[in-house]
Amino acid sequence: MTTTPESLSATPSRQGATTRAQCPAHRISVGRALAWTAMVLIMLFTLLPFYWVLRTALSSNAGITADPTSLLPVDTNLRGFSRVFGMQSTEEALADGGSGAAINFWLYLRNSVIVSTLVTVGQVFFSAMAAYSFSRLRWRGRDTVFAVFLGALMVPSIFTLLPNFVLIKQLHLIDTLLGVALPTMFMTPFAVFFLKQFFMNIPRELEEAALLDGASKVRVFFTLILPMAKAPISTLAILTYITAWNDYFWPLLVSYTDSSRVLTVALAVFRSQAPQTGPDWSGLMAATLVAALPMLLLFMAFARRIVNSIGFTGIK
Repeated sequence: MTTTPESLSATPSRQGATTRAQCPAHRISVGRALAWTAMVLIMLFTLLPFYWVLRTALSSNAGITADPTSLLPVDTNLRGFSRVFGMQSTEEALADGGSGAAINFWLYLRNSVIVSTLVTVGQVFFSAMAAYSFSRLRWRGRDTVFAVFLGALMVPSIFTLLPNFVLIKQLHLIDTLLGVALPTMFMTPFAVFFLKQFFMNIPRELEEAALLDGASKVRVFFTLILPMAKAPISTLAILTYITAWNDYFWPLLVSYTDSSRVLTVALAVFRSQAPQTGPDWSGLMAATLVAALPMLLLFMAFARRIVNSIGFTGIK
């Protein structure tokens, strides 16, 4: 058999291709397949409630009753959203299986925005000052106070409801937006701990240089520390805003009229206004979707920043 230069040059390439094809790294292992399958199943179970809310919101109440197990919307329509935004008359709402009662969606939305903004601005600002004090200033009993303060993370929030209610009542702030926001408007143990971890990683040389130039501690905090902590502060603001937006039990406890009710409480009121034929599931799910959509979009837009900031602060 005659060996040509072309055959000699082609032989190594064919051997390399055969070796790569036989390499285990290029084959899907059983463990990897099981891992992908488990991840897909977890994603499906996680997204299923959101899809079911959307499916129910796009269905009619009569269709839901007729075919409750259907995976697709039954009698697809947007009348549930029309009831949420007050675009249906009482007769039309009753004909669609609603209660006929109007829901002042835009008022509740405004209240939720005001309360969430007050809580976020106040909590982030005061928590940043407390975190700076615990991480940079030296005063007697600092570590002990911080340990006690951090221990509040283990106290369930339901234990503080009664003292907070008594305080708000003594301040005559029951059934007001300020009364809804006040208990969480100053600081929380998690917020202080979150920012303290970042402040501790800022080089002290920068702060000492500013102090040598004649800057005060207050000026250093506002002109040096806060700008450098923009990433964790914005992350904390997003998390705080979402938490305040989704809060339910405390606003339910202190708000009695529409003037101070937030969206989460309005959904419960809307649920309680059930007609004799049963709850208005289509309208309720439409209201739930509209109320949750802003926070879902906000979290999706800043998800990468949140993860990066948590990793940078050293929280495991």
